[in-house]
Amino acid sequence: MSDDAKLDSFREEARAWLADHFPSAIAGRGAELVGMESVSRDPDLEKWRVALGEKGWGTPTWPAEYGGGGLSQLEAQVLDQEMRKIGAFNPLPVMAGMGITMVGPTILEYGTEKQKQKHIPPICRGDVFWALGYSEPNAGSDLASLQCKAEDKGDHWLVNGQKTWTSGADHAQWIGCLVRTDFDKPKRDGISFLILDMDQPGIETRPIELIGGSSPFCETFFNDAKADKDEVLGELNGGWTVGKRLLQHERQSQTGARAAGGAAAKVTLQDLAKRYVGTDDDGKLADPDLRARLSDHMMRAQAQKLTTQRVIAEAKGNHKVSAAASILKNAASSVSQEKDELTLEILGHQGLGWEGDEFEAHELAAVRGWLSTKAMSIYGGSYEIQNNIIAKNILGLPETTQKG
Repeated sequence: MSDDAKLDSFREEARAWLADHFPSAIAGRGAELVGMESVSRDPDLEKWRVALGEKGWGTPTWPAEYGGGGLSQLEAQVLDQEMRKIGAFNPLPVMAGMGITMVGPTILEYGTEKQKQKHIPPICRGDVFWALGYSEPNAGSDLASLQCKAEDKGDHWLVNGQKTWTSGADHAQWIGCLVRTDFDKPKRDGISFLILDMDQPGIETRPIELIGGSSPFCETFFNDAKADKDEVLGELNGGWTVGKRLLQHERQSQTGARAAGGAAAKVTLQDLAKRYVGTDDDGKLADPDLRARLSDHMMRAQAQKLTTQRVIAEAKGNHKVSAAASILKNAASSVSQEKDELTLEILGHQGLGWEGDEFEAHELAAVRGWLSTKAMSIYGGSYEIQNNIIAKNILGLPETTQKG
């Protein structure tokens, strides 16, 4: 059978399976039902999560032996296309927290067989929610200065310290942490990546309220928290390498791929502009300057999307950490922030609301989204830090930051 014929056969398989398992009652409702801070307990959503998990199609390209779908990249694209057609969505990347987008791929690359067997199947099923402990109050951009320590107590690790900006930590069952395991080595060489069970008295989380009105971030405190001795991911004191690879996965997940919680947007910027700004006699936007800027944005967004797809395909099976994701992360931040700025401009006075019956739900959501998107150029590595990485690793400029 030819490759095209195999894809056609898989398309028919995917179409039939989706017809049998996707609840039509939740079609197109991904953004409504799934979110970082709360996931709807809708019975149809739960039914869909279980079906996706059992099939492995919530993590379609992950190895089947650990609960993934075992699909090729092309098959995964076909599956996504068929899901879009019927308003289906994959909620598992959000329901697993950092599990699918970051921790899981890193465990698949650096984990022992025992760690893979223990952690990957629950992630594939969407049974567990993961958080990450990286930044600290005095170790943000200079992450290598982290002081959260893990002491070897023979049969376990004892962890003490603090992390901040730990997304979803108040919901998480597991957390992957960068901790200092050797204070005598240079700062990057004494760090390990440690996996901890969040369900223990030694861990406390405190949500951080943000300007957008939501609180996905937390402060996380470790007070004699314990981790199993065999839960170091990668080599002891080799956490800096593991942590950098995980950040590459994070930045790829932030570069403009379709949101895990929903299907493609039903209302485009063009639709909004026609409604709120109006059109001329030829059906064109009445504001020519806005029309030009909107066209420029659409071209940049499409170019960024296509580049993201190419980089992800090229990175398949390549464990080497590159700076490409840093370029895309900055591009995605810029495109997303520009989109929200244009949205508010298009809405005019209706883009100034915070609450009240005089505003529609999507108008209020646009304001909060505009505020929230401002953080994109900070989280996951700030815009400036990404530029430093690009300067050093791509342009070959000399290292001037984070010595040690």
